[in-house]
Amino acid sequence: VPTKVNRRNRRREAKLRPHLTPSPDTVLDITTTYLAQRMRDIPPFHVMELLTRAQQLQADGHDVIHMEVGEPDFPTPKPVLDAAQSFLKEGHVRYTAALGLPALREAISAFYAEHLGACVSAHRITVTAGASGALLLAVASLTDPGDEWLLSDPGYPCNRQFVQAFGGRVKPLAVHAQSAYQPELAQVRDAWSAETKALLLASPSNPTGTLIDDERLDELATFGRARKVALVVDEIYQGLVYGRPARTVLARHEDVFVVNSFSKYFGMTGWRLGWLVVPPAMTRHVEKLAQHLFIAASTPAQHAALAAFSEENLAILEQRRHRFGLRRDKLLAGLKALDFRIDSPPEGAFYIYANSTHHAADSTDLSRRLLEDCHVATTPGLDFGEYLARQHIRLAYTMDEARIEEALHRIRLAL
Repeated sequence: VPTKVNRRNRRREAKLRPHLTPSPDTVLDITTTYLAQRMRDIPPFHVMELLTRAQQLQADGHDVIHMEVGEPDFPTPKPVLDAAQSFLKEGHVRYTAALGLPALREAISAFYAEHLGACVSAHRITVTAGASGALLLAVASLTDPGDEWLLSDPGYPCNRQFVQAFGGRVKPLAVHAQSAYQPELAQVRDAWSAETKALLLASPSNPTGTLIDDERLDELATFGRARKVALVVDEIYQGLVYGRPARTVLARHEDVFVVNSFSKYFGMTGWRLGWLVVPPAMTRHVEKLAQHLFIAASTPAQHAALAAFSEENLAILEQRRHRFGLRRDKLLAGLKALDFRIDSPPEGAFYIYANSTHHAADSTDLSRRLLEDCHVATTPGLDFGEYLARQHIRLAYTMDEARIEEALHRIRLAL
């Protein structure tokens, strides 16, 4: 709806445009002239485009059930909000050190010791602008042009773009349900080459929610150490596991890089805060890189996160984890009743990677149809790689049980 401000801006733009428009003989094809080659090869993030369409439908008055985006529906826990508000009242919102607030790094270190049985010095921890900032530092500190990274397919799509942005090459590992969608030693050994620089694992993984067992993790770490291949482990969904305690690779191996986040288990998505754990000798190098790339993570977010490890807050998070487990069970049963095949049930995160071949030859078409016909937004497998991608869709159970039941009812009608 046009507003007074919009109308004023349009009049101003109409007056300025004649002075900003170059003459025909100086017009350039901007993309041909300036755009970096790497930009031409970046595919769209399909889930975000689906989200845009879902928001359009909502703006038109439709009730859309969002199962496409991996964002917890719970609000930021009260202890975290209280800590942020208390800090902001003082008004002293200044930079922290590039590695992060010392008290927060110590709190993360204590959390590893008390809850995960891992001795991780605060010296090894860098607080970052989200887990994306942590992955950025890990990839930038390890990758020279031409270096090769081994990544699971299916896997989180942005990982490929991080590697390629620094001139690295991605060699996908086609992982399947029989191996819980996690790489196996023989597969990594066959894929390895003299150019292989790093192996990236995720446990729990996105989009499958599966975990890698300790024995296989040890095999891969030993293999990488012998071949001088860095092991990078994405533990963003670490606390969100069901039927077993949360674990970390840091309890078993020190010479690894670990990416973690305050977004998923801690429920702080919009605060954009994460952390990176590096081998002891790497801290200074990562610190210099962080100084140049983003100076420091958000100061209010860091002070808020100090309360994330309080007993009161952890009790809230455990209640939420229990709720996620109940939601997982409900959605699993409902999808199976609708003839979706779940070849490797998730043990963590908040996603189900469902085989949809009974309903469609192409899961992208199915996702579009579910969105348009019954206003349930899902993510097609194409977002996560190429291996059997068109046979799968991902559904997030980041809503209450009543909404999950409603989503299943709508899908049933649409199918």
